Amino acid sequence: MSVFGGLTGFVLRRVLGAVATLFALSVIVYVVFYAAPGNVAQITCGPRCSPEQVHQVAQQLRLDDPLHVRYWHFLEGLVVGHDYSTGTSVEHCPAPCLGVSYQSGRQVMSIITAKLPVSLSLVAGAMVLWLVLGVGTGVLSAWRRGRTSERLLTALTLAGTATPVFVIGLVLMIVVCGEFQWLPFPQYVNLTDDPEQWAWNLLLPWLSLALIEAAAFARLTRASMLETLAEDHIRTFRAYGVGERSVVGRHALRGALAPVIALNANNVGSAVGGAVLTETLFGLPGIGQELVHAVNVVDLPVVVGMVLVVGFFVVIANTVADVLFAVADRRVVLA
Repeated sequence: MSVFGGLTGFVLRRVLGAVATLFALSVIVYVVFYAAPGNVAQITCGPRCSPEQVHQVAQQLRLDDPLHVRYWHFLEGLVVGHDYSTGTSVEHCPAPCLGVSYQSGRQVMSIITAKLPVSLSLVAGAMVLWLVLGVGTGVLSAWRRGRTSERLLTALTLAGTATPVFVIGLVLMIVVCGEFQWLPFPQYVNLTDDPEQWAWNLLLPWLSLALIEAAAFARLTRASMLETLAEDHIRTFRAYGVGERSVVGRHALRGALAPVIALNANNVGSAVGGAVLTETLFGLPGIGQELVHAVNVVDLPVVVGMVLVVGFFVVIANTVADVLFAVADRRVVLA
């Protein structure tokens, strides 16, 4: 068997594809932000910069060099780092170097690493909830097909799909925190400081983000379950007297999970987009809120760095999902 055959070859191809995708992403991001028409140095530095500061930024970005040389310098910073002049001294930016914020003077990577735990906490917790709620609702809807409960679940799913995340978050805050005062208004607490308060303060943001995504999972799981329940081997289990709960929970659900795994990776990207609104709505100090601030003040290095980091997580999530999909359905490896 060749090196690219079997499951190992499949994983290797997906890893190489992820590397190629990340490289293409870096090219696109660099060209869009740093090769755009206009005074890139002025845009990067900000409207309040003096001519001397704009000139310094132009030298740091090597704007007099050809585009491919500038991109190579940018790529070099991601791999080995950069040295930046602060006017009075030289500061080293270790790899992966995403530049220096011209608003705060901090290295972009340090800004991202300070905000990343908040965003990862939000997306990871919401992902657990949307999988539990979405898959559970989809299985129950398929199991109770044609009954009143199934129609009610379908209506709730459609309502969840059509409702924006900020509307759900606002309603939850008004009802849960304001009207009934079941929970305090969310204030982020570090997981290492107090795990219980960390979870309680993120519960509403988790629900706001998860309810939107759960609707898509419920619809997909229901369709996959109905298709799987109609297959011959399921009818065979029933003919041999296997209980309905065992048929649904052990046999039909396993066959219906493969497309759910693929959708989960795609939803990571949309969840990151939803996290921007969720973090802004609940005042969570994550990447989404920092990205909005960077766009407002035209802090170009921070915007570029965060776009690359978010793209990295989306590509990695899709690669992992492809591998899990192949493990769940070995026919993918042979395709």
